[in-house]
Amino acid sequence: MPQMEEFGEELADFLRRVAELKSARSVPAGDLGTVLDAALFELDHVAAQLWPTFERLAVNGQWDDSTADRDEQRLLRSLFQRMPLPVALVDRETVVRRMNFAATGLTGVRAGYATGRPLTGFLMHADRVAFRTQTAAVARGEGDRSLNVHLQQSPGTPVRATLTALRPGAEPRTAVLVVLQPTKDHAQQRPSVQGPAPDLGEASRHAAQLDLMDAMTTALLSAPAGDGAAVLEAAAGVLHGRFADWVIADAGAARLRRTTVLGPPDAPVADVLTQDPAACPLVVEAARGGAASLQVRPEDPDAFGRDASGAHVLVRAEVTSLLCVPLTARTHGPVEGVLTLFRSGARLAFSMAEARAVDVMSRHIALALRRRVRPRPS
Repeated sequence: MPQMEEFGEELADFLRRVAELKSARSVPAGDLGTVLDAALFELDHVAAQLWPTFERLAVNGQWDDSTADRDEQRLLRSLFQRMPLPVALVDRETVVRRMNFAATGLTGVRAGYATGRPLTGFLMHADRVAFRTQTAAVARGEGDRSLNVHLQQSPGTPVRATLTALRPGAEPRTAVLVVLQPTKDHAQQRPSVQGPAPDLGEASRHAAQLDLMDAMTTALLSAPAGDGAAVLEAAAGVLHGRFADWVIADAGAARLRRTTVLGPPDAPVADVLTQDPAACPLVVEAARGGAASLQVRPEDPDAFGRDASGAHVLVRAEVTSLLCVPLTARTHGPVEGVLTLFRSGARLAFSMAEARAVDVMSRHIALALRRRVRPRPS
């Protein structure tokens, strides 16, 4: 079994080099380019040498132990996951097939969520077209590429994306290996994504939602009856800042009118306030169908229309997640208005639990909008 022994030695050497790459994470920022080149060389070695050798041994019957086959498969997957560099495997449409642990830490997106979704969805809107174009070119065999992109997780930190073609196993289509590295000027600014302990975090989030709903109930009961604008303004004031970066309230259903817009400091609030809500597809759909919408990293920049300056609202506001809910007191009941919430920047996306809490609050807001001043008995 000389070929088997040679393959084993090659694999052992490769593992030693990977261990050296792991220890290279502490090198100065200016030397990261050299480390990246070495890591890409090792990945190319796996794709061009080790994996074809493994397949050839299996076809020739020299690797007839199914248990050993599974062990090697697990080993290669482990090597991919434990690579010290952020790496993702995508197709020509940038859809993520695999993402390693370092990449989830850099992007702030769990691998299970990322798989099956376009990697462009985690980038700023301005970088998406260029990334798609370069990925398609690499998949067509036009050579490796690299470009600077910006992640929605940390839009102020440029990230160098290096793209190289890869043919996994005997698959007919070429995949693209993407290596993401912060540029050397920002290498020390990589965000650390560490969630709280599961039990403590769940309890904290639940307590925060209860506090928010208590504040909303107090504000609605304190708002003057019969004054819909005051009710929407009070509700928006509770949600702004502590729960959402942007709060946009539209009154009515058949004839929507924008009453309240609250946003971050120095944000184009006035442009969004003068926007016609009838030109916002999400708002119109919620008002007509009475269905809520939760979107994380929305793909369609036209989903909320354009502001008074002609720019896409979602792009200009750097929206990473949104909630658009109709204000109705009961299921399939009349719609009193539409409430839209945006989160932007590195803030965590809206969760399903938070969407459920907003749905409950929307019914309370609708009841407050329908409340009228009762005449006093004579």
